[in-house]
Amino acid sequence: MMVVGIVVVCVVIAVLAFFVPRLSRHPQNGTQRTLGFGSRAGSKAPGSLGRLLSKPFSSSSRAVGRSGSAGRRARGKMPF
Repeated sequence: MMVVGIVVVCVVIAVLAFFVPRLSRHPQNGTQRTLGFGSRAGSKAPGSLGRLLSKPFSSSSRAVGRSGSAGRRARGKMPF
């Protein structure tokens, strides 16, 4: 269920970044901040369990950042 939610968020951020690049930064940063809280909370677990629990949040945050930058980059390449 979380995977579907992250995919939806990435698509929304990419579309928002394509159509309104300046206004897409705030939702992207908010999403990454929220995922960062989850990553930090997961990393509090001891040893390799901490790395295992924090990895989905950090990779999701990275995916949100990439989708936002890809939308803005695609907008920059448009001829109009």
